[in-house]
Amino acid sequence: MSVLRTKPIKDVQAQSAADGGDGGPGLKRRLGAVDLTGFGIGIVIGTGIFTLTGIEARDSAGPGVVISFAIAGVVALLAALCYAELASSVPAAGSAYTYAYATMGEIVAWIIGWDLLLEFALGAAVVARGWSGYLAELFDLPAAWFAEDGSVVNLGAIAIVLLLGVVAIVGIRESARVTNLLVLVKVGICVFVVLAGAFFVKAANLTPFIPPAEPAGGGEDGIKQPVTQALFGLEPSIFGFVGVLSAAAVVFFAYTGFEAVANLGEETRRPRRDLTLGLLGTLLVSTVLYIGVSLVVVGMLPYTEIDRGAPIAAAFESVGAGWAAVLVSIAAVAGLTSVILVDLVAMGRIGFAISRDGLIPPSIAKVHPRWGTPYRISAIMTVAVALLAGFLPLSALADLVSIGALCAFVLVSIAVPVLRRKRPDLDRPFTVPFSPVLPIVSALACLYLMLNLSVETWLRFGAWMLLGAVIYFGYGYRRNRLARLSSSPEPERAPV
Repeated sequence: MSVLRTKPIKDVQAQSAADGGDGGPGLKRRLGAVDLTGFGIGIVIGTGIFTLTGIEARDSAGPGVVISFAIAGVVALLAALCYAELASSVPAAGSAYTYAYATMGEIVAWIIGWDLLLEFALGAAVVARGWSGYLAELFDLPAAWFAEDGSVVNLGAIAIVLLLGVVAIVGIRESARVTNLLVLVKVGICVFVVLAGAFFVKAANLTPFIPPAEPAGGGEDGIKQPVTQALFGLEPSIFGFVGVLSAAAVVFFAYTGFEAVANLGEETRRPRRDLTLGLLGTLLVSTVLYIGVSLVVVGMLPYTEIDRGAPIAAAFESVGAGWAAVLVSIAAVAGLTSVILVDLVAMGRIGFAISRDGLIPPSIAKVHPRWGTPYRISAIMTVAVALLAGFLPLSALADLVSIGALCAFVLVSIAVPVLRRKRPDLDRPFTVPFSPVLPIVSALACLYLMLNLSVETWLRFGAWMLLGAVIYFGYGYRRNRLARLSSSPEPERAPV
């Protein structure tokens, strides 16, 4: 047996067309292109647009944060193109995990699946705590139970995760309806911010657009410094084009999660067309909104005066439009709600795919006969996220979401030319143009952004991967479905 054994494409396609992995019912195909785009925008537009604009404008890039969002958007788009080719060719639950299993081998698939569980679990928990804080600010709720700082148990975060976990378990169609409603609210508010804020933009606030580089004031050292700085001994600096690139690595967090769309391949009515539309539509709408909103915010007041915690609301308050700040806060609550919901849905599908392959116990992949969702694994993930969100201050771990997503994007980008070489005959409704050049550029760009994250983040990521290795070699390596088939003396029908 080899850790690099691959899962046949025909096997993947048979599983996605058949049942839930234990002879029971399979996932229900109820989603269209609009639903997929709604899910994508629902998870992408959230924490990034409501907080990162202020932090990175003040600390790293000035008005040039607009360029940072554009750079991060281009890198995300390159990765989305690779996802679109693989998702349209092999529409299955698990997205990057499944693609890796079919191209680069079992151990790579396990790494990427374990990595994606980390990304979505921490992403949902971090956002849940942010949601609780916004709610406390809107309704003056007690900080001891709702605030990020000073609370022993964050009841608001626990409550919203459990509530949305029920929505995710009850049905994909219900999840889509809730998500689409929340997306309409926050997209409408984002458009409002751009149109209304444009009247308060001053050219003086945008000059210089990229402030001159300056020393970082001592900078971070040790495990807090970026990997690039640690490797090459670079002098820490802020602003200038280096600051714009550093900010791009951070604001990439704002684009993470769009790959959740690819996880819904087995629940899409016309996956070969609609998955591509959902992925690219998500990135197009999100990038345009990010650039528009960030440009308005840095134009409304000097970047040195932008609020780090609530930049958009504070910008409107600074020009005497406090009523608009209330609308922005409401949009933030709606935006963060949809992010949590889509995170929970995506985690359930990734866990379902891994469990169906036997890398974790197959019994938890059972699909509910009425709801058509993997209710057991979804319930387990919901409880885990609720505990994380309620008891752990996760702000220090937020970078793990970015490194998890970027790692997945690197492997997906590599998988495109690998699968083309292995299966040139595979029907591909969508193909990445200029392959293998664009996939290679995508992989290198994602790797570069990973190297701009701190040494501390890499160490934490390594610890999570080590735990995953223990689980894989202790259980999944010998008990997974391919291992059982290869060791069986008699031919048997592959369970699907």
